[in-house]
Amino acid sequence: MAPRRDAVVVGSGPNGLAAAITLARAGREVVVFERNATPGGGMRSAPLTLPGFTHDVCSTVQALLLASPFFLRHDLFAHRGLHFAHPSVPLAHPFDDRPAALLHRSVDDTATQFSRHDAHAYRALMQPLVDDAQALIDDLVGPLKLPRHPLAAARFGVNAVLPATLMARRHFHDDSAQALMLGMATHGMVPLQRLATGAFALVLGMLGHAVGWPFARGGSHRISDAMVDELRALGGEVICDHEVRGGDDLDARCVMLDVTPRQVLSITGDRFGGVYRRQLEGYRYGPGAFKVDWALDGPVPWRDPRCAQAGTVHVCGAAREVIDSEAAVGRGEHPERPFVLLTQPSFADPTRTPPGMHAVWAYCHVPNGSTVDMTARIEAQVERFAPGFGERILQRSVHPPRQLELYNPNYVGGDINGGVQDLRQLFTRPAVRLVPYTTPDRSVYVCSSATPPGGGVHGIAGMLAAEAALRRAY
Repeated sequence: MAPRRDAVVVGSGPNGLAAAITLARAGREVVVFERNATPGGGMRSAPLTLPGFTHDVCSTVQALLLASPFFLRHDLFAHRGLHFAHPSVPLAHPFDDRPAALLHRSVDDTATQFSRHDAHAYRALMQPLVDDAQALIDDLVGPLKLPRHPLAAARFGVNAVLPATLMARRHFHDDSAQALMLGMATHGMVPLQRLATGAFALVLGMLGHAVGWPFARGGSHRISDAMVDELRALGGEVICDHEVRGGDDLDARCVMLDVTPRQVLSITGDRFGGVYRRQLEGYRYGPGAFKVDWALDGPVPWRDPRCAQAGTVHVCGAAREVIDSEAAVGRGEHPERPFVLLTQPSFADPTRTPPGMHAVWAYCHVPNGSTVDMTARIEAQVERFAPGFGERILQRSVHPPRQLELYNPNYVGGDINGGVQDLRQLFTRPAVRLVPYTTPDRSVYVCSSATPPGGGVHGIAGMLAAEAALRRAY
């Protein structure tokens, strides 16, 4: 009996929608099922605090999107009403005893704030990567493969494979430059003494210089709106409030699962066995996030006022504090002074708040599934570098790991990256296969953040999974 549908996509996050668009552009009839009332996965916005305040529920900073081969290939920007707001400075890292370190769009402007040695080292490290940025992104995305730009890949790899702690000490003498690099490395949610954590710092720094760390104007939901509009224009369908539990929903010539291994096994039942099933059952999830959104009656009162220019602020202090905070989480502990990643998009995008007010969010890393309330510790860290911050708070909305998982089951235990992104699991996620998006069933594919290149709003996993299906299932 022929399958009822041509192609089904389970989940409407950036990868699920990218997979659907890729299949629809190839002439396939596509339906996307989404369990929530609105599409988007990590690209949703909501009035989490007060009327007139738009908060991004998860993803806010969109550097990966602007460099993504999927979004560059499919122009989903202006013609779908999607525009980006760039802060004056992508990133700031404040300190107790000295001026903040700023990541400027210009490599040279960033370097000149450091000592002579560190300025020279920063230019030597980052400028070649920025010059080769698009070539590097093209080579780094997806599963392991021979690079098309071997010299650029080699320049990147010699430092990327190092622990972030060693990379920072190897290149920089002073704490400010080291802390700036280590703060970017924490986005990988892996202890910074681990191999290949240097890669996270290099990629994010490179993107900050090459394309910036912008925000979707009006909220991250504008990205999913644009992608849904594009899919519908291609004849695709999105059905919300529909949780897939297997059965007839999977009766299709091609099934794309924008879910992590735990949900893959739940949805597919006993379809998989043997080695593949054991690999999915052994898939490792990483630390969780504890997130707080605030409605403020004015800007964050940073002690160093230049931090107000930054879209993102790494709130922790000296390099040693950054290292210790992430190491504690890696041991299953809750740091008293956590590394806090804070975004303040309403400076660059005032459409998100009433005039003069600001929407700010921050999160820290916690052990997977943590039930410890980190609100006071997060706010104390912000107050440390912005005295009077607490007096600006009109209302807060708190999202501990369990609530994040209820919002999106892919965030298992609060893991917003869809699984540990360490060297062991970065390219073999979710299982060791030549093409990691495939499964033993030629009609079923995994296209979530649990496949290369991992977490973030980029659509690359969905695009590559759909291309694998077009080669294999049709």
